[in-house]
Order: sequence, then structure tokens, then C-alpha cells
Amino acid sequence: MSKDQNIEKWSSMDTITDYLGVSRETVLQWINNRNMPAHKVGRLWKFKISEVDEWIRSGGAAEKSDSEESNEK
Repeated sequence: MSKDQNIEKWSSMDTITDYLGVSRETVLQWINNRNMPAHKVGRLWKFKISEVDEWIRSGGAAEKSDSEESNEK
């Protein structure tokens, strides 16, 4: 197996929204408010699926309680 086969490719916003089944707006809110792992490349957001999966497993995408939401406002 060559070294290139072990390198994870970058995923686009469209790929991530399809993968997670959420809207672009939701992903942007998660990036801004919940530290979703994302990398800005020029004007585009890019993602590593493995980083997003780990963020989800650690509770990053979990719904916040009403008190947490009101504290952000």
C-alpha cells in the first residue's frame, strides 16, 4: 500500500451536510458555537470526516439545554 492511500482527503461543505443529514446553516452554527472541527481554505470550509466523527462521539453535536442556549444570547 502506498503512502498516499493512508492520507484522508478533505471533504467539502456539501459532503459534510449530506454525511450528517443537516443543513449548511446548522454546520455553520456548529463551527461558530460548538467548535466543530473545520478548516477555512480561502473562502471554502473543508473537513476531515475522522475529525467530525470524533467531535460527534465526544458530544459536540449534542443538543444543548435551554439554559445553555440562553447563556449564549
